[in-house]
Amino acid sequence: MLLLDAGNSRCKWALVQDGVWTHQGAVGNSESDALRQALRSLPQPSRILVSNVAGAQMERQLREICSGWGLPPEFVTACASQCGVRNGYQRPELLGSDRWAALIAAWQRVHDSCLVVNCGTATTVDALSAQGEFLGGLILPGIGLMQRSLAANTAQLGAEQGVVQDFPRNTADAIHSGALRATAGAIRHQFGLLQAGSGVVRCLIGGGAASVILPHLDLPLERADDLVLHGLQIIGEAKA
Repeated sequence: MLLLDAGNSRCKWALVQDGVWTHQGAVGNSESDALRQALRSLPQPSRILVSNVAGAQMERQLREICSGWGLPPEFVTACASQCGVRNGYQRPELLGSDRWAALIAAWQRVHDSCLVVNCGTATTVDALSAQGEFLGGLILPGIGLMQRSLAANTAQLGAEQGVVQDFPRNTADAIHSGALRATAGAIRHQFGLLQAGSGVVRCLIGGGAASVILPHLDLPLERADDLVLHGLQIIGEAKA
């Protein structure tokens, strides 16, 4: 079974045989030739499960690549209930497939109240109850996106990389510290809300920028990368 996580910036994949990941990789969304070459070099999968939040062009590209196997990809979408998780979104089908798959993987891992944080192009902060209900969550610009947005939309703010300071004394440090503090503050706030209602809470955090934010969070954290792929595996095995 081939699992594909087409995110905002990268497409990641894992090939699963008898429950074990035998191949794994990632390619930037703009590197279409590299993605085609990498996927077509894999052994023939029995099924293909996809979470795609990268838009219609990526869907067309993945369908074209997978056509070489004569096997149509199955694009996962969120639903009201699946694999032990109940979807509390006002319109369950509008929850991103990446967030849904990650919530399913988190529930399988902890079976308890949990904050699920993904730090990528966007940062998502989603809450699971102790009964497996998705309570809701936040979406905010990722740390890098915050910094690039300021650099691109202001006349006098440069694009230099800063460092975290309590009281920054230059623009680069001010931007970097602001992005980190805003992200950390959002995570802490949601953690506090969930903890007030649930008592003991665990926090799973992953994504490309997780290592940047981790040192600035004084919370009981567990690093959990590739939750979307793990969630797709759980969904696929449940339907096997």
